[in-house]
Amino acid sequence: MSVNIALKVTDLDNVATIFANGITDGTEVEVRDKKGNAETVKVIGDVPYGHKIAVKDIKKGELIMKYGEEIGIATKDIVKGEYVHVHNLDSMRGRGDWDK
Repeated sequence: MSVNIALKVTDLDNVATIFANGITDGTEVEVRDKKGNAETVKVIGDVPYGHKIAVKDIKKGELIMKYGEEIGIATKDIVKGEYVHVHNLDSMRGRGDWDK
């Protein structure tokens, strides 16, 4: 049986990137970090290869952290395992209208 993998790169990250095909709502993935820790998470939503899931609950207005970098802000509450993409985050990349 194959294992569906998602990677969390830094301790700051609140999302992990899916490295598997065919991830649909209810699929379990193994979220791994660089320290060798692993946790099984049930995915909420259909998630394409290379896209993100939340590795913890994220509140509306909270920063989305991937690879140790701020990539966006949650536009609604996101629960652990949920698909994180344009439907629930507003990107901060390439924008001139965000004041930090």
